[in-house]
Amino acid sequence: MDNTMHIANSWPIWAFASLIIGVVVFQGIKFLQLARKAGAGIGLSNQEMNKAIKTGAITAIGPSFGIVIVAISLISLLGNPLTMMRIGVIGSAPIESLGASLASESAGAELTGVTFTPEVFTLIVWTLCIGGSGWMLFTLFFNKSLGTVQEKISATPNGKKYLSVIALIAMIAIFGSLTSAEMIKGLVPALTAVAAILSSLLMNLIAEKKKIIWLKEWALGLSIIIALTVTYFII
Repeated sequence: MDNTMHIANSWPIWAFASLIIGVVVFQGIKFLQLARKAGAGIGLSNQEMNKAIKTGAITAIGPSFGIVIVAISLISLLGNPLTMMRIGVIGSAPIESLGASLASESAGAELTGVTFTPEVFTLIVWTLCIGGSGWMLFTLFFNKSLGTVQEKISATPNGKKYLSVIALIAMIAIFGSLTSAEMIKGLVPALTAVAAILSSLLMNLIAEKKKIIWLKEWALGLSIIIALTVTYFII
């Protein structure tokens, strides 16, 4: 276990992980520049674009809470650089945890203990990297085609309305599936989810009626904090 963690935190792993994170940071900066250019092209003012960027940044804080908590636990199991690389690229802490567990179990080992050898660690690295490549390759090869399909649908009568409905249905399906999967685990997860849903709906309703813009921006993050508080007192 100690030898494995020494390898997991060695400088070659740090070098490769930092290189990948550097690419992610570059992509983020480049996308932001392209977004500003596109916004100016459709007549958005700098104030409107700054507001959109601020809203996106604030909204990202809430979901990051859960990822940070899981990342801290993964650091003790997989080391600092691999955790940084996987969470920084994929951003899905549950997927990374599941992938690491499945990889170690397939080798008849545990993430903690003497059975966690360098060979098992290597298997986990390959599993996580290959497992996370699917949606990246799909985006690379099919993103342009999907954009063409979107343009053709938008050009039809009521096409934009149909796309909005499809996007709304997809979001409800995804978040509904994830939430319901947690709620069926017991009373505490169910009450936590209900607290998050009700608090988010209430804050958005108040923000809409009272025209409180900042409350709508912070609704997601605050609903997560409220849900965690409720869970703390229940447990």
